[in-house]
Amino acid sequence: MKRHIPFDRLHNCRDLGGYVTEDGRTVRWGKVYRSDSLSKLRGADWERFLGLGVRTVIDLRHPREIEAKGRVPDHASFAYHHLSVEHRADDRADDRAASEPDTDAGRHLADRYLEMAEDGVKELRRALELIAEDGSGPVVFHCVSGKDRTGLLAALVLSLLGVAEADVVEDFALTGLATDRLVADWRATHPGRELPWPTFGQAPADAMRLFLAGITERYGSLRAYAARLLDADEELVAALRAALLEGPELTFRRAGASDLAELVRLRDAAARWQISRGIAQWQPGELGEDHFAARLADSEVWLATLGPDGPVAGAFELWWDDPAPWGPQPPTAGYVHRLMTDRDTAPPRTGLLLLAHAERRIRAAGRGLSRLDCRSNNPRLRAYYAAAGYREVGELASKDGGVAGRYAVTLMEKPLEAADRDLTARP
Repeated sequence: MKRHIPFDRLHNCRDLGGYVTEDGRTVRWGKVYRSDSLSKLRGADWERFLGLGVRTVIDLRHPREIEAKGRVPDHASFAYHHLSVEHRADDRADDRAASEPDTDAGRHLADRYLEMAEDGVKELRRALELIAEDGSGPVVFHCVSGKDRTGLLAALVLSLLGVAEADVVEDFALTGLATDRLVADWRATHPGRELPWPTFGQAPADAMRLFLAGITERYGSLRAYAARLLDADEELVAALRAALLEGPELTFRRAGASDLAELVRLRDAAARWQISRGIAQWQPGELGEDHFAARLADSEVWLATLGPDGPVAGAFELWWDDPAPWGPQPPTAGYVHRLMTDRDTAPPRTGLLLLAHAERRIRAAGRGLSRLDCRSNNPRLRAYYAAAGYREVGELASKDGGVAGRYAVTLMEKPLEAADRDLTARP
């Protein structure tokens, strides 16, 4: 599926589908779109737009912008809702930035989004209701460039669905692909004038990162902000997820003695898959039930299943001490071992979701580092962990791998953001 929807006059219309949530589900394609101003729809563009089957249009612009440029044409196939989330239009960030040419674009935009998040509470709440409403979709929301107000609402929707922050930031930054056309449009309608500010039309990833960091500092997270200020309770979030997500949900649970045979099966299947790809890592039969029984006793072993009663999709071990490769360490880290997925049942990105769950457990225990080691002769695995945010911090020339003998390993770690301590987690 293509994320960007091709139009002649719309430059930043795209589908929010395809992103994977922390529980393994996927945002549906063709259910919710974000766009620049729909007042530009004419001729063939109008026919293409109607072909999307949109049932609900949410216009986030200020009334003065609608007065100047108009709104989406009326049509019986959709309902139009005007929800202006920016209440300080007489003090626009672009206007302020024009008089402050050295202003950092990311910081300036982030501050503007924080203002809108706190000023546009009523409108943002209503927008979430419309998006979640049974039978309301497909939905499109837009502002002028499809960047700022639209970016705020998109970040809110994706976060409430459970999409990872990195993907929320990436979605925001995709506006950069439309910047040249947005700038050309502005110049065409303002001949002879300079851009309001040098980075007009740009969507630096830092703007969204700084906004999310600011919301987190004030409220704990974007989801916590939504619960506190927008009254986005469990019922609304559940409705949003029901409307926009598809696929089985990954459910995590602690493994028990009855899961020992399944853990051995997973490990042996993963070993056979590695061998078939020419990866020298694991061998079938190396670890039996006795190994996993010992880990149940001294560590944590977690299973991911497709729903509460569905098949197993993956597993991992979480240790609270790992002196063999790391040496004596203070209690500041958790150690991830034997990350395994079932190639027949696991949905996309299950391995990353297992890692994310391990990291949440580590944070809940009040520790700030997630650590792991992998064989130094497995560059694909090192690259996989690096893409997940882990950095190489050392090498061990000879680790005692028990039944696997001795081998060189690369030590990797990932700093974790602070989180409220969960008293049920191991300290």
